[in-house]
Amino acid sequence: MDFKEIIANKISDVINIDANELKNYIEVPKDNANGDYSFPCFRLAKDLRKSPMDIATMIKDGLVIDGVFEKVDVISGFLNFYIDKSIIVKSFFDKFNANENYGSTDIGKGKIAIVEYSSPNIAKPFHIGHLKNTVIGHALDNLYIFQGYNVISWNHLGDYGTQFAKLIEAYKRWGNEYDLNENPIKKLADMYVRINQLCAEDESVLEESRETFKQLEDGNPEYVKLRDEFTKYSMIDFNKIYDLLGVKFDKIIGESFYIDKIPAMYEVLEKTGRMVESENAQIVDLTPEGIDTPCIVKKSNGASIYAARDLASILYRTSNFDFDKCLYVIGNEQALYFKQIFAIAKIMGIDKKYIDGLEFVGYGMLRLPEGKMSTRKGNFVEVEGLLEDAINRVRDIILEKDNLEGIDIEDISKKVGLGAVVFSNLLDSRVKDAVFDINTAISFQGDTGPYVQYMAVRTNSVLAKVDNKVNMDIDFNILTDESSINLIRVLANFEEVLRSALEKNEPSFISRYLLDVAKAFSVFYNNNKIICDDEKMQDARVCLTYATNKVLNRGLNLLGIQVPDKM
Repeated sequence: MDFKEIIANKISDVINIDANELKNYIEVPKDNANGDYSFPCFRLAKDLRKSPMDIATMIKDGLVIDGVFEKVDVISGFLNFYIDKSIIVKSFFDKFNANENYGSTDIGKGKIAIVEYSSPNIAKPFHIGHLKNTVIGHALDNLYIFQGYNVISWNHLGDYGTQFAKLIEAYKRWGNEYDLNENPIKKLADMYVRINQLCAEDESVLEESRETFKQLEDGNPEYVKLRDEFTKYSMIDFNKIYDLLGVKFDKIIGESFYIDKIPAMYEVLEKTGRMVESENAQIVDLTPEGIDTPCIVKKSNGASIYAARDLASILYRTSNFDFDKCLYVIGNEQALYFKQIFAIAKIMGIDKKYIDGLEFVGYGMLRLPEGKMSTRKGNFVEVEGLLEDAINRVRDIILEKDNLEGIDIEDISKKVGLGAVVFSNLLDSRVKDAVFDINTAISFQGDTGPYVQYMAVRTNSVLAKVDNKVNMDIDFNILTDESSINLIRVLANFEEVLRSALEKNEPSFISRYLLDVAKAFSVFYNNNKIICDDEKMQDARVCLTYATNKVLNRGLNLLGIQVPDKM
């Protein structure tokens, strides 16, 4: 039963405004004391030329109240709708039982979504600055798949450009000082820091790097061989992290892949008449598109720039993958750049279907309590070490417990430690800057991943007491206590939360929702004896526990978090 639709239709009958428009305004109050659903009447004040309170009163007086509602209240310009508790219970369990994958929809049926994320730079450590990107992208991967999309997860490696040429210059100068057979990425990173320091001191070195990049692009065999070797070393390290996080890609393609495709892209762009010379470089003036900053597409020495490679990648994807959505999970600082790229893609005459599908999914900067990090300066935290630290810290917490019989310490430490890091990075809106504090992340109390995992494990333990035998053919109307009803209210929102998370590309909607489920279950668990003498009541409460278990496990899995058997 779609309560929002019912409410919207009833309001529409009173004020003659399209029900679909009204439905978009209906909210679920944070406090159910304010109803199960709420309609903010201030949204109609301009059209109806009345105060929100007058509108709310007028609508209430005109509503036909039937068996769906217990009551409708007017509070501060809001219409608050209280659904009959028996209908809430029946509606939830009907929907839960009807869908084996409760929460999923067919929104993405027959559609293709490319999700580009992670995208580390070759020959540089996979540092904490890449972590937020990777976990957001992985969560979106999972969410889109769960909603029926055919997802192509795409890792766009940074294996090109002047920055990469700097590393080649560094290796030419100091390569004999470093044995890359042992800890190669650390040594390549050291060389990268050294060459940047030298470039800052001597501009001629920077010019040499630019010329090196031009030779790389022209196919210099020595430089191509070095690029391939650096890539091999890097992927060994990157894959260790991806394996820990459970991340798998359908496509792992470096920028260099598009080099032979750039001439065709330039040809298309030249035909538009919008690519013009400026200070010996080639640019696209985007003023007609409302963008004041022009976009450079070719350097003065004829070498390509990253914009050219991104445009070539769009052409490649439109020709080979017929996507409906193409998401770019990239830091907020790149927002203007991708606005430029999408505008140029439109100028190039790319099909509207693809243009409409291009989406920039920005995220805020991730800092440690110590402050901002920089690979150029060498002050960064490697993710592999961070993940291992989280696992070790959780292990230490577990070892402090008295009774460890039958406990798989390593399994729990790994799943909880990794889950803590992932959940912490997905807890707040992706666009917000955040400070990652490992001590807060691994806590078993508060708004943390371990807390949600613990509640999921608690549902496992309840179900184990009945040998995981769940009888769904029961009278759910006996679940009348407030903690049961409130838990059902929260569980009933799962599908809508996932829909909103998909629409906004916002995994934090899921993490925040899971906290609500965990807290509601905790109250239910503490207020009710689930395993009890009353067989009918036990069956009903076990069913509710089972539904909670499914939602918590599915929600955590969507975020890329596993649940241990015990904690």
